[in-house]
Amino acid sequence: LSLQQDVIAGFLYAILILVVFHPVVDLIDNFNLTYKYAPLIIITFEMAAVEKVEEQLASLRIAKRSAPSEEPAYLLDIDLSRPAQSENSRFVAVSCSNKSIRVYNRETLHFLREYSSHPGILSGVRFARACDSAVFSACSDGTVKCWDVRSATQKPVQVFSGYPSNVFISFDISCSDLIVCAGTEKVEQDTFLVFWDARSITDCASSAKEPLGVYSESHNDDITKICFHPVEPNLVVSGSTDGLVNVFDINKDNEDDALISTCNSDSSVSFVGWSGKDYKQVYCLTHDEGFCWWDTAQLDTEEPITLLRVLDVRDSVCAENQSLHYLVGGLYHEKAEKLFLIGGTSTGNIHLISCGTDGLSLVGTLCGGHSATVRSFCWNLADESLLTGGEDAQLLLWKPGAVERSFTKKASLKIASSVQKRVRVHNSSLKSRKK
Repeated sequence: LSLQQDVIAGFLYAILILVVFHPVVDLIDNFNLTYKYAPLIIITFEMAAVEKVEEQLASLRIAKRSAPSEEPAYLLDIDLSRPAQSENSRFVAVSCSNKSIRVYNRETLHFLREYSSHPGILSGVRFARACDSAVFSACSDGTVKCWDVRSATQKPVQVFSGYPSNVFISFDISCSDLIVCAGTEKVEQDTFLVFWDARSITDCASSAKEPLGVYSESHNDDITKICFHPVEPNLVVSGSTDGLVNVFDINKDNEDDALISTCNSDSSVSFVGWSGKDYKQVYCLTHDEGFCWWDTAQLDTEEPITLLRVLDVRDSVCAENQSLHYLVGGLYHEKAEKLFLIGGTSTGNIHLISCGTDGLSLVGTLCGGHSATVRSFCWNLADESLLTGGEDAQLLLWKPGAVERSFTKKASLKIASSVQKRVRVHNSSLKSRKK
């Protein structure tokens, strides 16, 4: 039989087994025929799952659009609340270039409230996992603040204070909500990862929480991105303009022991994330639109850890009559066990890119939504929806096959951003400290 016939035969045989016989394990033991087709069955089902997800991504359409704000601003980061007892989140939080945090209803995108008492530039916004009303933000004034989105007061419920010279430009909170970590801009020769105990966030905010400690030796330039492991609260990955992507186990007693691996992107890192089964892979995007992907499960083996390295994704992914101008970030789809990248054009089109060890491929392009550069997104696996925000001050909710009832596309927002884009490309000669 040809490969195509084998695949079809394997698929039909799998259906016969599932419908007529039970249990499958006993049949595998008793029928040699199943052994022949078992790999083909697995491959067929995996291919079907990936194809279904790619079809869903390509079919995303605008479902909701936020109302215009009185003070237009770039939407720099987005996060969804994650209620413990429900699959449906209630809130969307957005950090803006005007130093404010805006909170919206997740389903309707109706504006709820705004926190604007920030003295410096914001770097990200994150909801706590266990409490869907607690949202965190890092600020260039050297603090991380926690807000209760149920309250309209401008006073945070907790302030995490750094050291006097700290200028925070990245942060994240662990999946257990126990630890907050923020990364600093380089000041003189100092660059820090600062850690706090995030418990008891409802305590009185009159006294700021002091840090538990810092890591100061693993990066030598601005720490642009921090991302805790989705299920292991002791693991965190950091990326820097020094080109390095570091993975730490913060349960270790000191920084040197905590550093599990150092991977070199040879460029200035703009985004880092986790992917793969059990999230044993890490990847990064760079400010010159490069992509690097590593498998940390191979650290203790003789196998290479690099899965894919693309110097310039813009040259690797081409869309019909459209170009790719920039990358925004990545998302790992757990159901399909597939990594995707999100990029776009200066006119607001969004490109969805599939990642494989054999290269990158364009899945689809979302058009007609934004009219300027897209700066942020958030993926909701529960309903396969996507939230995007951009320099046109618009917050959009995309759903598979959705139909927008009222369509009023805004013209490109002509405002000066208060955020200085850090684009410092390094041709670093630094080598991996560990495999």
